[in-house]
Amino acid sequence: MDFFKESFKAEILKQGQVFLIDKPLGWTSFQVVNKIRWHLKNKTGLKKLKVGHAGTLDPLATGLLVVCTGKKTKEINELQHQEKTYTGTFTLGSTTPSYDLETKIDKIFPTEHITETLIQEAVKSLSGKIKQLPPVFSALKKNGKRLYEFARAGEKIEIQPRQVLISKFETKRKKLNEVDFLIKCSKGTYIRSLAHDFGVKLDSGAHLSSLRRIQNGAQSIEKAYTMESVVNENSKKNTMSTKPIL
Repeated sequence: MDFFKESFKAEILKQGQVFLIDKPLGWTSFQVVNKIRWHLKNKTGLKKLKVGHAGTLDPLATGLLVVCTGKKTKEINELQHQEKTYTGTFTLGSTTPSYDLETKIDKIFPTEHITETLIQEAVKSLSGKIKQLPPVFSALKKNGKRLYEFARAGEKIEIQPRQVLISKFETKRKKLNEVDFLIKCSKGTYIRSLAHDFGVKLDSGAHLSSLRRIQNGAQSIEKAYTMESVVNENSKKNTMSTKPIL
């Protein structure tokens, strides 16, 4: 479905609507919201319109972003607390400081000893209620600063573990040093941290190499609007840039 071919009514938007958006690779959640706000205001003539999202997706992740307008933005907190489902890939045998592809590989580990039994033991130990350390490259705040600000400055910072719930953790395709997964988890779960911990459980290393959110509570990616038309339009305007033009 193409969001940008739909027609919208100003009064309904102000009363509140919920849109499901398939966030493209490389876009921040803020950029998606900003683009949608601009589009809706431009199409309806509204000078002001509240627009927000219910759960950030990193630029390197794709998939379901729940976007609310008008009075529906009051429901964002409730939507954020719903369980979310992801698919993606862990790459075994190497780690990165950010636990994903935002930063370069810093360490290499052996993988020859990894068996299916060991993988399933790791899955079991990382299922249910677990304690998890958020990545140092994250937007969480400590002492008034984002954690990634400390990380980029090379400053050490103590991070407290948080309890999260992994209600479903399944491994799918396994090829060479890649393991595909499906994970259903609670608010506040970092799949990047789960990738790192997965590598530790395997007595090796691992990082998150792809991530896609497919469900937020009862909302599914299958009913989401694509932003492909905007991505394609931007790529035609500037083939040298991978960043969206907002």
